[in-house]
Amino acid sequence: MEAFKLMKELKSNLELEVHYLPKETGLSLIESTQENGNGVSAKCRDARVEDLLSLTNFFGYSTQTFVLAVNLLDRFLAMMKVQSKYLACISIGCLHIAVRVTEEECNVSSSHELIRISQSKFTISDLSRMEKIISEKLNFQFKAVTALTFLHLYHAIALSHTSNRKDVLNLDKLEAQLKACLCRIVFSKAKPSVLALSLLMLEIEALQSADLLEIFHRIQTHLKISKADLAHWRGLVNQCMREYSSPECAKPDNKKLVWIVSRRTAQNLHSSYRCIPELPTIPEGAWDESESEDSSEDLSSGEESLSSSLGSDAGGLYFPSNFRSRACRP
Repeated sequence: MEAFKLMKELKSNLELEVHYLPKETGLSLIESTQENGNGVSAKCRDARVEDLLSLTNFFGYSTQTFVLAVNLLDRFLAMMKVQSKYLACISIGCLHIAVRVTEEECNVSSSHELIRISQSKFTISDLSRMEKIISEKLNFQFKAVTALTFLHLYHAIALSHTSNRKDVLNLDKLEAQLKACLCRIVFSKAKPSVLALSLLMLEIEALQSADLLEIFHRIQTHLKISKADLAHWRGLVNQCMREYSSPECAKPDNKKLVWIVSRRTAQNLHSSYRCIPELPTIPEGAWDESESEDSSEDLSSGEESLSSSLGSDAGGLYFPSNFRSRACRP
């Protein structure tokens, strides 16, 4: 019964995916744009997506947030002629929209935080205006059907048939591979259902699982995905994974964001920042339970000061206190 429901949901999403695809003509125009021109080139776009991935890791956003942000960015760039100088504002605007759509309210970063941490030069007003333009051009269609949608459905179907493969068919690994693919504009041309199936088929082949391979051949037939289409994208995904795993390739998904700032910048990052030169001394043998609450507050302040004291005029590691639980530590 569960498998039937999943297949029905799969079919429903297959019918919807076409509405959230970037225009292929627009993507091809980006690919043909010269890097030294005023327009957005493929290399420029890919670099911005890698920046979005770093910000996603830094703020602790979900894979869904990143994938949606890339989808919004590509759909917007594929329909609008954009100068490269506006790309930073557009990409951060897409990320901010995606965060508000997918994340819990307590995890939604402010415009100020995103601009500061991304070291962007535009203002909050600029970002607000850009988000309005993006929203209007995309007709406020934010809850897109993406490759991640299909990846989760395929994975759930596999588990419903072969529960003993739960620890082998690693969803986290598949998501990481998807994020690596999305950092290249060529994969924005793939249908989400085909891209997700290509990732899974490669993983299943590596596992040499005949049972899973048969299941996904049936899914391929059910969704009417041609062998030629699947073979084409599977080849590109395989090439991407080989290059991504090579020593020469910088891996944005595994690269932890280390923020190095001066003490002065660190003070400006958080309004409630307090600089305390050293931890207060805890007197030995003089603990008074009646003072435990006050002492605890002092220690808390001390811990904050310890974190901030790592920064110096020469530069050092620092994470504002409100980011500490979400930041990716090296």
